[in-house]
Amino acid sequence: ASMEATASDSGAALSSPPNPLLLRLRDILSSCAKSVECGDSYQTESLVSELAKFLGDVSVAAEDQNTQEDAFELLSHVYEHISSSSIDQELLDALSFELPKAVSKFAGVSRRFLTIADSIIHQLLVKCNPRDMLPILCEALDSSSEGEKIKLSGYFAPLLSGLSEVLLMIKRHHFEQTKEVVPAILRVWEKVSTESDEEDLDLEDLFRRGINIANSMQTVHQKLDSGSAEKLLALLGLYVLQMMTHVSICLDENVSSSLRLVTEFSHFLRCCRLSYIGLMTGSAVDMMTSTVTGEEDSFWVPLPSIKLGAALSVIWGDISNEVAHNAEGDLTALKNEIRRSQTRRWQAIGMLRHVFCSATLPWRLKKHAIDFLLCITEGDISQECESETVDFSSFVPSHFAALQGIENVIMYTSDAVLRKKAFDVLKRVLADIPISQRFEVLKALITNCNSSSMVAIFLDIARQVGHPKTSSKLSNGNVDEVFHETPVWSADVLELVELVLRPSRGGPPSLPEQSDAVLSALNLYRFVLLSESTGKTNYTGVLSETNLKKAYDEWLLPLRTLVTGILAENRNEDDPFSSDSISSLNPVELVLYRCIELVEERLKHHS
Repeated sequence: ASMEATASDSGAALSSPPNPLLLRLRDILSSCAKSVECGDSYQTESLVSELAKFLGDVSVAAEDQNTQEDAFELLSHVYEHISSSSIDQELLDALSFELPKAVSKFAGVSRRFLTIADSIIHQLLVKCNPRDMLPILCEALDSSSEGEKIKLSGYFAPLLSGLSEVLLMIKRHHFEQTKEVVPAILRVWEKVSTESDEEDLDLEDLFRRGINIANSMQTVHQKLDSGSAEKLLALLGLYVLQMMTHVSICLDENVSSSLRLVTEFSHFLRCCRLSYIGLMTGSAVDMMTSTVTGEEDSFWVPLPSIKLGAALSVIWGDISNEVAHNAEGDLTALKNEIRRSQTRRWQAIGMLRHVFCSATLPWRLKKHAIDFLLCITEGDISQECESETVDFSSFVPSHFAALQGIENVIMYTSDAVLRKKAFDVLKRVLADIPISQRFEVLKALITNCNSSSMVAIFLDIARQVGHPKTSSKLSNGNVDEVFHETPVWSADVLELVELVLRPSRGGPPSLPEQSDAVLSALNLYRFVLLSESTGKTNYTGVLSETNLKKAYDEWLLPLRTLVTGILAENRNEDDPFSSDSISSLNPVELVLYRCIELVEERLKHHS
């Protein structure tokens, strides 16, 4: 009996019973066909959902190499089933609602799974109505299987290829249809960028599928009449600019991959008739946005990624001659044009703020942006530039944001050379602001800054601000020459000192945390006091009896009480914190007592 059993087992092994998963798949597909024949739409919908869940479970198991052959056999059968010439169209339409999403879950397993998923979606596009497939594919992109353990770059790949194909198949309303699709496509990159384990090669392949979508849009554009063609061209431009942003962020470590992709995307800038000057000043973005956006369309208007992409398009062109060549951009002409026009320079600074303020952009791109800004703020400014009479008020918000972004570069970069360049840029951008509004910008920067060291830098810059007539010397790139002219002060400078020595919350500043800022404020006050006394002027009002008493009673004496108290507490302590506190407060004490002496001397002149 034992031998018979063994023989039976051997025979069973030799007969290779069919894949149980395949049997289950055939059973579900057969049931779907019967329910369609019976006209039971509710039952058909339920069975299609069951099929999607079954395939989802198999896709998770397919991560195990031991089950991959069975899983691939399943997908091959799905492909054969929907490719059959005898399949009922109603059944195919019902399956098309779930199959794109279900088969895409396999695409991250391996290349051959990706290929079969591509083939299945292609068959659905060929056999079903393209206009019906468009929202199905978009819905699959948006419901990216949250909570399931799948590789997002693999999941999205066949869906993006399907969209690039279906855009070419649509017969009418091309602009309207494409406009609905593009936001869903762009959301893909936001999701992928959060996946820390994505391979660069997978991402590069995914971006190439994004390039194919741009190619499809360009092909469709060539077939349209002038009105719709212009709208689709503007939509293509906005899409490409955002793709520039996503490539720069997602492939931040892989310079060669990102450069290859950016070079290809730059080709579309030329096709969309986008010039580097239009991109760097933002005028091209505004033009495209107004062309694409309807009265109730809010998707495109607030997206900073569009303007970031516009600025990055130019920065990449400055990095690579090949990128600039593909975009037909002339960087030398661009920089000269921006230098010649203060308005264009202010616009460019406003666009570059998106680079400096980005929390996810790699440092190397911020470094190139700093270099670009250094370049456009030096050299000779033409007579045409000096004759411009543009109100700076509208530029204040963008300049303030740009300065805060440059401030972050100074504070957080580990590159000493970049920090020095960013500091030079900070001074140049401030020097380019009309002197009547420069102090207001400085005041806002100081008020909104939490770094004592950075506040100290701003106050030191304020100390250097010179006569408005010297602003033309910025044209030679010599910022120090601008700032070190004999100052013509205003009362604003005392307001800056008060911001630090008597904060808005009242009372003296927090020490030793604010030591750098306090020392800089005291030095600024002492410098102004001595300058006004020596020059026998009183532009700031610092020498008036009222202001002297206010400084003495409200700033200096309370600060002296605080400093002497902290020093007395820490001089007898041995811990490192006490030693650090003494080291940071010793120079503050020295300058503080000098300020008190100077004020007391001036008060004697009033008595």
